[in-house]
Amino acid sequence: MEFLMGKISLISLHLVFLAGTGASATVFTLFNNCNHTIWPATLCGNGMNTLGDGGFVLTPGVSVPLSAPAGWSGRFWARTGCNFDDNGNGVCATGDCGAVLRCTGGGAVPSSLAEFTLGTAGTPNDKDFYDVSLVDGYNVGVGISSSGGTGDCRYAGCISDVNARCPAELQVMVDGSVVACKSACGAFNIEEYCCNGEHATPDKCGPTGYSIMFKSACPSAYSYAYDDASSTFTCSAGSDYLITFCPTAAP
Repeated sequence: MEFLMGKISLISLHLVFLAGTGASATVFTLFNNCNHTIWPATLCGNGMNTLGDGGFVLTPGVSVPLSAPAGWSGRFWARTGCNFDDNGNGVCATGDCGAVLRCTGGGAVPSSLAEFTLGTAGTPNDKDFYDVSLVDGYNVGVGISSSGGTGDCRYAGCISDVNARCPAELQVMVDGSVVACKSACGAFNIEEYCCNGEHATPDKCGPTGYSIMFKSACPSAYSYAYDDASSTFTCSAGSDYLITFCPTAAP
C-alpha cells in the first residue's frame, strides 16, 4: 500500500515541511505533473537542512513547497513504482534510496536529477546555480523554472520521454515496460563513458553516441559529466524555483 503519512492532510504536510527551517532565501515547489504517483526524494550536499524530511509521496496534480536557507546545496529526484508500508519501509522500481520513504543518501541510478547550489541573497553578484542532470540516466522528465529573480534565469529541463527512445542495451524493464534509461556509464562502466581514469578531464572525455542521444532528447540537460556549457544555469540569489516532474512544455 502507498504510505500516506498517517492522517496528515496535504495542508498540514506543507506546514510541516516549512516549519523548523529558520530564515529561508528560497522556496522550491515540487509539482507532480505525471499521470501517476511519484515519491520525490531530497538530498542535501553540504550538511545543511534536509528538505521535506528526505522524501514523501506526491499524487498527480499536487504540489508541495519546501523552504531552503541561503547557501543550501543539494538535489531532488522522483522515485517511481514504490510500495511502502505504514512505517515507511519498502522499495521503488526507480530512484530507490535504501528501501525507506525518507532518504538519507542518494538514489539508485538511473534517475533524473534537479541540482541546486544557492547563493546568499543580498550579496552583490551572488547567484544560484542549477541544472537538470541525466548523467546518471533518466527515469522521468524534470523541469526547473525560476520566479522573482534577475539575470539569465532560463528554463532548464528535460521534457521529452527518453524512455520511449532509449536503446535496448540501456533500458530498465519492469513487467514488460521501460521504466528508466541507464547512462552508458551505468550500463557499461567504461572510462570513456564515465569520464574517469584516463578520461577524467574535459579534453579527454567528450560526447559519445549515447550522450548525444540524451542531448538530442533534452538539449538543456546534462548529458555527460563535462556538458557544462549548455547545461548549467544561473539566477540571482533569493529566487524561487518550480520543479515540475513530467513537464509537457517549457514555460
